[in-house]
Amino acid sequence: MTALLDIQGLRVTFPGHEAVRGLDLTLRQGETLALVGESGCGKSVTALSLMRLVGQGGQVSGRILYDGVDLLGLTDGQMRRRRATDIAMIFQEPMTSLNPVLTIGQQIIETLRAHLPLSAAAARRRAVEMLDLVHIAQPDRRIDDYPHHLSGGQRQRVMIAIAVACEPRLLIADEPTTALDATIQAQILTLLDRLRRELSMSLLLITHDLGLVEQWADRVAVMLAGRKIEEAAAATLFAAPTHPYTRGLITTSLHRDRQVHYRTARLTEIRHSTVDNQPRVTLYTPPTLHYAPTPAARPPLLSLRNVRTEYATPHGALAAVDDISLDIMPGETLGLVGESGCGKSTLSKTILRLLPLAHGSLNFDGVDIGRLPEAQLRFLRRRVQMIFQDPFASLNPRHSIRHILETPLIVHGVTDKQQRQATLRGIADRVGLPSGCLDRYPHEFSGGQRQRIGIARALVVKPSLVICDEPVSALDVSVQAQILNLLVELKHEMGLSLLFISHDLAVVRYIADRIMVMRHGRCVESGDPQQIWHHPQHAYTRELIAAVPGIVPEIVPDDKRTAGTVA
Repeated sequence: MTALLDIQGLRVTFPGHEAVRGLDLTLRQGETLALVGESGCGKSVTALSLMRLVGQGGQVSGRILYDGVDLLGLTDGQMRRRRATDIAMIFQEPMTSLNPVLTIGQQIIETLRAHLPLSAAAARRRAVEMLDLVHIAQPDRRIDDYPHHLSGGQRQRVMIAIAVACEPRLLIADEPTTALDATIQAQILTLLDRLRRELSMSLLLITHDLGLVEQWADRVAVMLAGRKIEEAAAATLFAAPTHPYTRGLITTSLHRDRQVHYRTARLTEIRHSTVDNQPRVTLYTPPTLHYAPTPAARPPLLSLRNVRTEYATPHGALAAVDDISLDIMPGETLGLVGESGCGKSTLSKTILRLLPLAHGSLNFDGVDIGRLPEAQLRFLRRRVQMIFQDPFASLNPRHSIRHILETPLIVHGVTDKQQRQATLRGIADRVGLPSGCLDRYPHEFSGGQRQRIGIARALVVKPSLVICDEPVSALDVSVQAQILNLLVELKHEMGLSLLFISHDLAVVRYIADRIMVMRHGRCVESGDPQQIWHHPQHAYTRELIAAVPGIVPEIVPDDKRTAGTVA
């Protein structure tokens, strides 16, 4: 295959920071090349450089040869004409990438008419064809819907429709399935692969999910700290990775074929530092914790019976949670899985009494909380806390970390300032935040550190039950391993019960003592992880498991630490 894209010595610098450092990369005609690495390694900046969309302050040098033409030498007008027709990009977050005040049809038509000589009527017909191509049901009707009318998977399909509308030869997909359900994720990637073959496109797939890479990519390039540290055919890289960081990514990744549970093994963590201006990588596996035998007979900490939660719609009441019963024992982790819209988050809000209970009973530690007046719920607010999915959106950017962590203590009556400050220092240290972090602001931290702040905020009031709502879905696999290990340690030390909500069945299998599967507001199956995984009873559970990406057998280091330096 001939080279469609040839990147030579690409460097991207911002004031005080070099994001990409001398990157060489080739993408052949009709090939899928995966670019992998953790947040901040330079993947997305590389993609934006190809599109000439690096923001103000960014300086790009080197050569980006597209079909023999250096894109960096084109005028703005020449580059604008190449976007959509030659090179197109699918962005990571479809809700922020789509204009909320325009219909999805208007947004596809806008792209078509900007680059192709089409009338308004012809462009609309083409837009309907594109929606049908990406498997949006009833495209002639849905074309007039707004983005908020669509699910996350449907919005991502619209982004793909916009990107391929002008049949580009190169498609850049930047984390196209992050935070999507496993079943929707599989559909999106199947769609991209089909479009690649039907339209003879080349695909640059940017992701941190190695399970997807192993399944869908022809070749893989691994980035760390702005540099390419390894590149190989997908089969070769997964069978015999040469760099410690690549081995760490594979070892850390949770996937369909990895049989591991928190009670028997901890997840390997990737730690790296800079030595002589070069990244140095260490793989570390924490020691396994020893759990005391669970007492045979204890009352549940949380007990739900026949719970129903409804939303008002123009057509009457809609049951988002319908006849759910469950128990969570002291010290137990219940994993709750299901696709978007199945009622997982609604159930968690019902438990927190943030949504009214339409029917059934809620019992927390012997108290019927289902219909208590708000004034009597302060004890529940302290003893049940929540860790949210997006660690940036859930932290007030105007408040320091000290203010964020201290406020719950003040609200719950801790009046001694010295006691509050000692508690803050203790919890910050326990969740692994850097010293001196308390007077900094959320934007000064990485995604993993912000999630640690969210965990600290939930635990600072010493709750009994923590609801974890997709706490690792937006994190790299290396950071995900650190957060999961941390939750296991804190649960062990503090005697916590966890309700762990996720669409990622592999993650839930690792951290849960029991699993409950939800669909359309109902529980379709529950049991221990091994039973659910190996002997699923419901067709939907089997569908979820089948959609979890697999990977080659994990690579186990000779010892618990393996170090290496980028050449």
